[in-house]
Amino acid sequence: MPTLVRLAVCTITMYAGDHLPPHFHVRMNDGREALVVIETLTVLAGAIKPRELAEAVAWAHGNRPALIQKWQELNP
Repeated sequence: MPTLVRLAVCTITMYAGDHLPPHFHVRMNDGREALVVIETLTVLAGAIKPRELAEAVAWAHGNRPALIQKWQELNP
């Protein structure tokens, strides 16, 4: 589970051999987790409020090509 980035309130990771659709994991500093679809930046699973995910979604928006590349690398 490579850590892609550590932000102020969360960590963004991605698993190898993970299920579709292509997504990343956001783990809040308090341990809560959400799965976010790369293409749409919508929450696939988890119960974290959108305002709490704002920093992660903003980072992902600016780094979507890198997220897609990493997904393809880890999930051929």
